[in-house]
Parts: sequence; C-alpha cells; structure tokens
Amino acid sequence: MTCSSSTISIARIAAAALAALVLGGPVRGDVPAGLLAKARAAIAKRDGIAAEAPLRAAMRLGASVDDVRAELGEALLLQGDRREARRVLFGGDFRPESAAHGWQLRGRIELIEGRLAAAGQAFDQSWGIAPDNASLWVDIARLRFSGGEQAQAIEAAERAVKLDPKDPRALELRGLLVREQFGLQAALPWFEAGLRVAPDDAGLLGEYAATLGDMGQYRAMLVVCRKLAKVDPGNVRALYLQAVLAARAGQTDLARKILLQTGTALRDMPAAMLLNGILEYRAGNANLAVGHFDRLLRVQPDNLQARMLMVRALERQGLHQQASEIAAGWARQSFAPPYLLALAADAEAGLGRKGTAASFRERAKVVGQRAAMPIGAGQPLPVLALAYGDAPNFAANAVPYIRGLIESGNTAQAVGVADRLRLANPGAAEAWLLAGDARLMSGDRAGALDQYGRAALIRFNLPTLQRIDHVMRLLGKPAEANGMVARYLRQNPASPQALKLLSAGRAALGDGAGAGRIESVLAERGLRNPS
Repeated sequence: MTCSSSTISIARIAAAALAALVLGGPVRGDVPAGLLAKARAAIAKRDGIAAEAPLRAAMRLGASVDDVRAELGEALLLQGDRREARRVLFGGDFRPESAAHGWQLRGRIELIEGRLAAAGQAFDQSWGIAPDNASLWVDIARLRFSGGEQAQAIEAAERAVKLDPKDPRALELRGLLVREQFGLQAALPWFEAGLRVAPDDAGLLGEYAATLGDMGQYRAMLVVCRKLAKVDPGNVRALYLQAVLAARAGQTDLARKILLQTGTALRDMPAAMLLNGILEYRAGNANLAVGHFDRLLRVQPDNLQARMLMVRALERQGLHQQASEIAAGWARQSFAPPYLLALAADAEAGLGRKGTAASFRERAKVVGQRAAMPIGAGQPLPVLALAYGDAPNFAANAVPYIRGLIESGNTAQAVGVADRLRLANPGAAEAWLLAGDARLMSGDRAGALDQYGRAALIRFNLPTLQRIDHVMRLLGKPAEANGMVARYLRQNPASPQALKLLSAGRAALGDGAGAGRIESVLAERGLRNPS
C-alpha cells in the first residue's frame, strides 16, 4: 500500500494515540507476542499502516527499536516511505531471530534504489543466516535480473518456487521470467497458480492482466483489471491497463480520462509516455503529443517508433524544419523503415527540398530484406577505446566501442571485444545478441545465428526473433524462418511485428493466400500500415 506523506503522518498519530489509550503506560520488557503477531499478520496482507500501529504500541510498552527493527522497517517500506525505512533498518542491530529478514530488507532497499553491489552484500548476509528462505531467493532473482544475469535469475526463481511452491512472490516472479524466456502463453499457468494461493494479490492480478492484454484477450484482461481495482482501489497498474484497452478500442477521451486518474505515478514510465503522446495526437493536441514523445526520446533515443510518431506530430503542426531534424539522420540509414522514409519525405517537401523528398519516397517503395547496419558510435574510436580500457566487462563501455570498431572496419576486433563481454556475462541474453551482431557485421552469418540461438534459450523476445529471422533468410532458410516466427506467435499471438514478419515470409515463399490472411488480421487491428 502506497500512501501520501500526510496520510502516513495521520495514521502514525492515530496509532500512537490508540496505543496510549488502550494499552496504558510503558512497561519494560520484550515485544508482547500479541502485538508482534498483529504486525506480522498485517505485513502478510501488505498493509504497512496496520503493521506499524502495533509495533509503535510495543515500543511505548518498553520494547526497544532493535526489538522491532526488521518488522518496523518492512512496515515503512510497504507504505512507500523508503527514507524512514532506511533510517530504521540501518539504524542499529536486529534481534537474532529477525536478523536474516532484516538484512534481506536492507538489500531490498538497496535494490529498489539501484545500488546492486550493496544489495548483493546485504543478501549475502541474510543467506548466511537463512539460506533456504524462499522470499530471499525471490529478491536474489530480482537482483540478478536487474544486473543482466538472466540465466542466473531463472535459477534463483526456480529455487524459490522449490523451497515454497505456494509463495505468491515466487510464483509471480517465475511467471515473469518464463514470460521473458518462452513467451506470454507459457507464463499464464504461473500467474494462475499464484492466484489460486492468493486470489486477491495485487501484484499477481496486475501481471496476469497485463499478460492477457498482450495476448489480445482484452475481455479477460478487463475482468482481471476490475478485480484488481476492487481489491486495491486506485491501483495505477489497473488504471493504466484499462487506459490501454480504451485506447485500443478507439475510445480516446475515455483513455485520457483514465490516465489522468494516475496523477504523476506513471510520469517516468516509457510506455505511459508513449500512450500519452498517442492519445494527445488523436485528440488533436499535436503540441502536447510532441512534448510526450520528446521526453520519451530523451530517455530512449533509439526508440524508432517514438521518433516516427514525433515526426508525424510535428508535421501535423507544419513544423517541417523540426520534423526534418528529427527524421533525416535516421532516414538516411539503410535500415530506415518505409514509414519513416515517407515522413521524412513529407518534411523535406514542406521545406521545398523536392529532390531529397523524391529520394526518400523512392526508397520507401522498396520492400523486402534490408542489410543489417550498426548504429553509429557517435564518438572518436580512441576516446571509446580509453573508456573501454577502464572497464571492459561493462556493456556501457563495450557496446559503443564495438560500434566504433565496426564503423571503422575492424570487425574481427569487434568480435573479440563482444566475446569478452559475453564470457564476462554468460547469463545475459543481450551479451549473446551482441556477439551475434558483431559476427554478422564480420560476414559470419552462421556464427551469428548460433549466438542468437543461444540468446533465445535465455530470453526469446522480439529483438531475438527479429535477428534470427533476418539471418535465417540471409542463409537461404526461409521455411525455417517462418517456422520460428510461427513458434513465437504461438506464445505471443497478438504481436504485430511478428505477424508482419510472417506475412512477408509467406509472400516470399509464394504463399499469397497465407500472407493475405495475415494482412487481413493486421487490417482488422488497424496495424496494416507500417509503424
């Protein structure tokens, strides 16, 4: 439960007053068992305010902060008051019987705030005391996933479920990781198993609803969203999903109204920025749409969809110069999609540059496979080499250096650098993808396919599928490529990108009827035009 600071303060004052009236003055001694039980029961229900009240009462009866440190810290954390939770959890020692949990909570705060090394150290302390705690292994799995160790995260989540097959958090996380590893369909049984144990669990309901929505099962998603809103009124996840559903149904005003109810809770969520921009564009507020897309591009400068939408919004306002500046650099790349080329052509035509506009339009007419091209490094190679030398096993340094090496023609060296990163991070699917990309740029298509296949064993998502599909077709294996896309669609049946891949693949094999059926599905969903 997340409350505003004023609500938390009022609740604490009320709890203290109630304790003084009902329980009387302080009595020195241990924590009264009844109060501790009440606090733990409230924590189990994820009600931080109800958990804090008996703990404060126990302190008024003589219990020290050390006696209730772990439980009080968790109660505060459940309320969203990380600052006070940190002050409590790091302010002293724990009772021996609560030390394992206390260290786990310290690690959880560090993980939430992005201090992964500190989180790992705290979890190590907790593991040393209670190595078979399912809840701890859930947190360890989250830590590993946050650090890019996806294979290791899967192992930790599996261990958590084995230790406690009825832990809602373990089942939720296993479902999330299965969704990443195999697809949407495979994740559903894990969320359903969790909801059989905890039918009113907000986290499980949210993930279940989101997965159903991504699969195109919108009616089922709406049923789950309504239950989520009932058990957790004001839940922003439920509101966001309902806004997405309304937007997909073309109910722009309703979607905007629902999103407004989330306040600023989703302000920094990229998907929400994208949705807000689309809705404002539909409502005729192109200037507001540009603002949302601009914020998103500052966070994700390589987001091509956001870039195209921003160009379209700028064009609607007649701001051809700004549209050209946003589109032209990317439109000149060989991988530019036809829709971006068409938008860039409109911008250039608006500026009177007819020749450039005509060139873009001619390129937009070309369909089929495009050569894979690396994104430019953006810095001189010697500068990138210096940064790489300081920390060669970190992707933030290795990836730009690899781009620079490929850009300068040093593809063999790029492969070596990518392999070093992969060996340092063998559980990260992205490291295998990068090693495959480097091989593809060096001309080793078979080697690239091998690396992509290994990435798919860890995380078979859309970027992995697109790479495998591309290389299989380059290797002259169109039927196998279509089979791979079909396999992905069995797990992710509503994916427009995968449907477009399969449509193009069917057409390439001369199956015009099959491609036409897929195009009809895309047209029904309003996704036929490139986007």
